[in-house]
Amino acid sequence: MKNFLDNIFSRSNNLDHISREIKNLTSTTPSHRIFEAINSYSAESEIRYVGGCIRKIINNERVDDIDLATNLEPKQVCDALSRKDIKYYETGAEHGTITAIIDEYLFEITSLRKDIQTDGRHAKVEFSKNWKEDASRRDFTINSIYSDKDGNLFDPYNGKKDLENGYINFIGNTDARIKEDYLRILRYLRFFVNYSKQPHNPETIRKLKINIGGISKLSKERLLDELRKIVSLTTLEKISKDRLILDLISVIFPELKNIKIFSKLNENQKVFLVDTDFIFLISLMIVDGTDNVDYFLYKFNISKKNQKRIRIIDEFFKENKNKNTFSEKNMNKVFYYNGRQAVVDILQFRIITAKKFDKKLIELIEFYKDKISPIMPVGANVLMTKYKIPEGKQLGLKLKIIEEEWVNNDFKISDEQIEQIVNN
Repeated sequence: MKNFLDNIFSRSNNLDHISREIKNLTSTTPSHRIFEAINSYSAESEIRYVGGCIRKIINNERVDDIDLATNLEPKQVCDALSRKDIKYYETGAEHGTITAIIDEYLFEITSLRKDIQTDGRHAKVEFSKNWKEDASRRDFTINSIYSDKDGNLFDPYNGKKDLENGYINFIGNTDARIKEDYLRILRYLRFFVNYSKQPHNPETIRKLKINIGGISKLSKERLLDELRKIVSLTTLEKISKDRLILDLISVIFPELKNIKIFSKLNENQKVFLVDTDFIFLISLMIVDGTDNVDYFLYKFNISKKNQKRIRIIDEFFKENKNKNTFSEKNMNKVFYYNGRQAVVDILQFRIITAKKFDKKLIELIEFYKDKISPIMPVGANVLMTKYKIPEGKQLGLKLKIIEEEWVNNDFKISDEQIEQIVNN
């Protein structure tokens, strides 16, 4: 039997768009199978949507992930899913999280819990049956809104009202909430720039500043993951114009030296950044002609592919500073050695950082969208058969010299030039 006070005081039957959108989420995604599996497990079992998906529905945003909370413990969740042939893996069973997999959807299912002990990074938890108790351990009121599959909200801390009025309020004591997990400093910044309609609460900012040293306790992986959630054109524009947030971000991520660039963008520049990805936006903030890129890549675990992408931009702008830097001939070299992505990144970087808007750079980007990489007309087999060069170090050296001559001559080379290189 559901908690009596829960039913009387904290539920709200919503007949507006919120209820309709939640019902739509249930009917158009496989989440209805999760609800069926958990709700049918026992007479007392229950599961609800929670957190981001509800917040986004209330705020008329697109829902891109679905989190759920249940009064079952992790082992029971696994059993309930197995009974309905739903695949899952134990994401963090010790903290109560099981991830269910249906088709291309991932559903994080977390058992109700309360924190027994925290150290600013991790929490030792105890599973609970009490929905209000689970809500009380969450960070912000706007993240402590629950809903059943039909759109009936359980909102014990008035998160819906705070969201609609643009208040970013910690649940309970602000200082205590931050000390439980210092990542909440960054989460506050992210939620403030995305949802606030009010000025900063001076006392909240004071608590953030007092506790900012605790960020050093967090793993680099968690920091990078939160940074990924922050880095978007809209968010960066707002951050770059908010002195209080900018000061905190600069302390947490000192390598983001060029973040103020997002406060000075014109409309033409914004067009190129609307669909730009995380790596390029990071490049705009860390490439500055110094060894700043090295510091960032040493500090954070980014894939080798993305490290290379950032380094190409960094090295290009360190080495190329003359008026012919962005000529088609020069870009052809980049295209041949590093690929289309590198050319687009370099040209877009120039468009965003240049003082004057250059239409020719846009034309070059369009040109390389469909361009096919040239293939060197001379291979090892030609040198071995026609010029009798044996396999080995000399063969490789001649091929490299021929390739350099071919590239530098705009991908053209004559037989006479090849013979001259071979015979020297």
